[in-house]
Amino acid sequence: MLKIAILGLGEGRSTMSAALESSKLELVKVCDRNEEICKQRAKEFDFHSYTTNYDDLLNDDAIDIIAIYTPDHLHAQHVKQALLAGKHVVCTKPFIDDLSDAKELLELSKKTGKKVFIGQSSRFFEPAKRQRADYEAGLIGDLITIEAQYHADHRWFLKKEWSLLQSFKWLYGGLSHPVDFIRWYLPNIEEVMGYGMISSNGKSAGLKNEDTMHFIFKATDGRIARVSGVYTSPTQPAQRDSGMSTILRATEGASQADYHELRYAVTDKTGEEKVITWGDSTLKYYFRFEGQSHHGGEYQNYLEYFVDSIEQNFEAYPNMEEGIGTVALLQAMDQSLQTGMPVKIAAILNQYGL
Repeated sequence: MLKIAILGLGEGRSTMSAALESSKLELVKVCDRNEEICKQRAKEFDFHSYTTNYDDLLNDDAIDIIAIYTPDHLHAQHVKQALLAGKHVVCTKPFIDDLSDAKELLELSKKTGKKVFIGQSSRFFEPAKRQRADYEAGLIGDLITIEAQYHADHRWFLKKEWSLLQSFKWLYGGLSHPVDFIRWYLPNIEEVMGYGMISSNGKSAGLKNEDTMHFIFKATDGRIARVSGVYTSPTQPAQRDSGMSTILRATEGASQADYHELRYAVTDKTGEEKVITWGDSTLKYYFRFEGQSHHGGEYQNYLEYFVDSIEQNFEAYPNMEEGIGTVALLQAMDQSLQTGMPVKIAAILNQYGL
């Protein structure tokens, strides 16, 4: 059984739950620079091995994996320190916020022989797992196109002071989920074009960056995909629509995975149409806390997959290269919003010698 430690106990709350519930991992220590949060988590999980000093994790020889859930701008430094300390790493998405750090981290991972896994949790949710399995089994034929969206009524978010800062962008915080789904099926995106705006709700709250965006992607083989994100308007009833959906349209069928609703629909190559939903026990596995704000089940799924990859020595995806590719794509999307022009992903990567 591998031993894990967690850095950052906001989002890391889900990871604590995941590690404590898992039979493949032993949680040995957690860390947050805010001691109050450490005490809250200690009480919540009856787990009292906490510290406010990251060095205590780095210097502990018993720890095999460090899971990092700190703010985006700190990821590169924290991943680097963990690799230098001889630890495998799980890092939440987006992997890094500055691609000039990418080359050094790639080299460090090779040099140390330690694995880095990007916690792109949505891939490990039940409908997404089923959609991928059906696709890989050839149930819908060859992929023609993908549509992915994340539409959420996050007007409550606008009451948080930091959401109105220039540095906060829904592009990275929200759209990174459906963008990752597109890259899962079409990894070789070469160009992106998009438009965005600040909605009237966003404007009256004082939002600085786009809350409404639509993008088209083109892959190197000519296939196209689209993604959209709308964050400050009401949404359809869940029976009619989903906050986050991925639709695959293929040569012999089509499928749709709906995120929060635990709902999956497929028309397979025999022409059979079915809609699958999962019951209460699965819902409770995935959503362990109040509402659907934390989704511990996905974290447990991906942590156990990562443990398997270490013990059985296979590559766990998304790996560091894929995490870097997604950041480059998001930066190209950002550039397209600013310029109103299509942007090539290679241009972004070349800038950083990647």
